[in-house]
Amino acid sequence: MQDDFSDSHWANDLVRWDIFCRVVDNFGDIGVTFRLARQLVAEHGLSVRLWLDDMSSLHALWPEASADAAQQWVGGVEVRRWDDPLAQVEPAQVVIEAFACGLPDSYLNAMALLEAKPVWINLEYLSAEEWVDECHGMASRHPRLPLTQYFFFPGFSRASGGLLREQALLSDRRQFQASRAMQQVFWQGLGIAPAGNELKISLFGYANIAVNGLLEKWAGGERRMLVVVPENRLLRNIEQAVGRELRVGDTVEHGSLRLVVLPFLRQDQYDRLLWACDINFVRGEDSFVRAQWAGVPLIWQIYLQQEEAHLIKLDAFLDRYRGNMPLDASLAVLQFWHGWNVQDLSGEAWDAYVEQLPALRQHAAAWADGLAQSASLAEQLISFCKNRV
Repeated sequence: MQDDFSDSHWANDLVRWDIFCRVVDNFGDIGVTFRLARQLVAEHGLSVRLWLDDMSSLHALWPEASADAAQQWVGGVEVRRWDDPLAQVEPAQVVIEAFACGLPDSYLNAMALLEAKPVWINLEYLSAEEWVDECHGMASRHPRLPLTQYFFFPGFSRASGGLLREQALLSDRRQFQASRAMQQVFWQGLGIAPAGNELKISLFGYANIAVNGLLEKWAGGERRMLVVVPENRLLRNIEQAVGRELRVGDTVEHGSLRLVVLPFLRQDQYDRLLWACDINFVRGEDSFVRAQWAGVPLIWQIYLQQEEAHLIKLDAFLDRYRGNMPLDASLAVLQFWHGWNVQDLSGEAWDAYVEQLPALRQHAAAWADGLAQSASLAEQLISFCKNRV
């Protein structure tokens, strides 16, 4: 296949983008980069190649994608397998190195040989820490090549790089949440019929022994609970709690609890699951951001780091997120999120949290609307790169 990036009419416009992604763990890296690539193509008319070292991870998020192909088009994005060594290709005009994955030496050398050097972006992990605003956009010269790398930090303030958000995301969400018919069709597609009195919870996370006590609390409570669990690592702990192996499609009923195991959902389906539930347990980065756009209460499990560095990042976000909350709601969120993340959760923490649901719903909706006042990550990336030419 002829390399589409050789066309001369692109010479003066930054329309050719390469995104490099290594799938380190848990689909977070590919989740972010594939969403970004699709948005750059669909909303901004750019030509994007996504270089990926693990095609099977993309297949899980987007079943139409081949798990084995060396090259394919998925959602308008050209997806290339990142082999070692990398095939000789002409670098794009904008090169995104996602999460410090490291660019191949052959590609770096090819970048350095170009008369018009590509804009080289290191897309960093999301953090709410204050230092992010100071470091966003910083430049770093390559130690031996005539290349400059720019650090681009997603974030929650206007001084950061913003968050991934498609143009129609919030309007689509509001339409869905206002339509019982659309929600009914969605649940039917999953083979689930929620009862009117059930509190609907999506449960997605890393391994966490705290889920054992939480399931017992839900089963023994007065309120009916529908808990939907997309395939994820937390399922092993749930199996230990219920005393049986669980597979996709299985339902467990115990007391007030009805638990349904779902397949790993494609990205657009997962968004709708978040919109349809009353509370969303999420993890990492991609599902964390999507849960905030859902405008309903969320509980975040942050990725575990050595020396409890993750708890610093957790508190940095909590400081921002709880800023305008009523005191009782703020304390309930702080207590429950910390208990969930240190895997030591009391039944009283759940009682306090669920008691504050009305205030938490109002806050979650206002939080999403507030975040939407800033330009999206894709828009800010494009503007940033144009200003570096």
